[in-house]
Amino acid sequence: MKHYILPRLISVGAAILLLGACASSNDTAEAKPAAQTLIIDTHIDIPFRLHRNYADVGFATEGGDFDYPRAVAGGLNAAFMSIYIPAAVDEAGNSATLADKLIDDMQALAENHPDKFAIATCSADIYAHASKGLIAMPLGMENGGPVATSEGALEHYYQRGIRYITLAHSKSNALSDSSYDLNEAHGGLSPLGRNMIARMNKRGIMIDVSHISDSAFAQVIELSEVPVIASHSSLRHFTPGFRRNMTDDMVATMAAAGGVIQINFGSSFISSEAREYANTASARAIAYQRQNNLTADAPELRAFRTQYREDNPYPFATMDMVLDHIDRAVDLGGINSVGIGSDYDGVGDSLPTDLKDVSTYGALMDGLRGRGYSETDINKIMGGNLLRVWQTAEAYAAAQGYPAQCSG
Repeated sequence: MKHYILPRLISVGAAILLLGACASSNDTAEAKPAAQTLIIDTHIDIPFRLHRNYADVGFATEGGDFDYPRAVAGGLNAAFMSIYIPAAVDEAGNSATLADKLIDDMQALAENHPDKFAIATCSADIYAHASKGLIAMPLGMENGGPVATSEGALEHYYQRGIRYITLAHSKSNALSDSSYDLNEAHGGLSPLGRNMIARMNKRGIMIDVSHISDSAFAQVIELSEVPVIASHSSLRHFTPGFRRNMTDDMVATMAAAGGVIQINFGSSFISSEAREYANTASARAIAYQRQNNLTADAPELRAFRTQYREDNPYPFATMDMVLDHIDRAVDLGGINSVGIGSDYDGVGDSLPTDLKDVSTYGALMDGLRGRGYSETDINKIMGGNLLRVWQTAEAYAAAQGYPAQCSG
């Protein structure tokens, strides 16, 4: 396990000075309150939400967890947009096509609303866009299948703005085994996946260990020359048996290597009761699907899931439970090891009370204050720790001859 001497993060004081004039002048939303920190959420599923059911999130939208007015109300500065590739799409050989389409859509969103959003391709862009009152949209790829499609694919997606890659998703793929897939085909990382760790390090692309198996996680920590992130994971301590979350040892190990766990807000990631509910509901739906020979997207199956939810009220987690995950992660890895990766628009109608959408980051910060965190600590949790890892990845790549490319 490697330990790192990390470069000094651009001072929080400098960030606050930059943010002092960040209130939006756009009259479609309330003015952003005076910011005390950079708020960076590392996982928001807007690209796939819009792919399935388009809405212009530059304006208020019905449904969903993210749009511009709500993001402004929450003080959000940067949202890593998830370029999510379902395992079935990857297996069908269409991962690269979908990835490029989702990236095109995010570029179009920024181009259509240049007074609201801007693509971010380096850590410095976060500060630059914040100083102009823009919400930055860096890109993270959820499921590394597209970069396994050709020798030049990693460079292609770097040039298109991808700055972290979640190695796998719900099934093992060409790079890594998945925490959801009991058939651990590679025993962790594949040979290609091992090679990809070095290539991602060299190019300044952060490695995301969310979704991968415990064995793959251990191998990533051993191989990576820079700290890694878990872009949207929580703690297995609170959800025993849920392999998608991280064990105490994994959190401590990643922290010792300079990494950061970005806490997922989904109730089934936070609460054991919600986790058990999700397991039962899924098993009932699968049985119904098989009994009636239905496809996964059949209207009858959707209706069954809806009726099950009506008959069996969902046990939502609370914000205090989310704070419990943050507290324990801090206890395990220190204040420099924790951030936020909400999974907004990626976990359906399962978000905790008081954290229902992107307007609620301020409530989370108030909750942290209530737990005794200082403003310096809150700055780190809400974005500073993630920026430190990103800057470390950029510094390592620059030393290999690949300086960060910024969008401006």
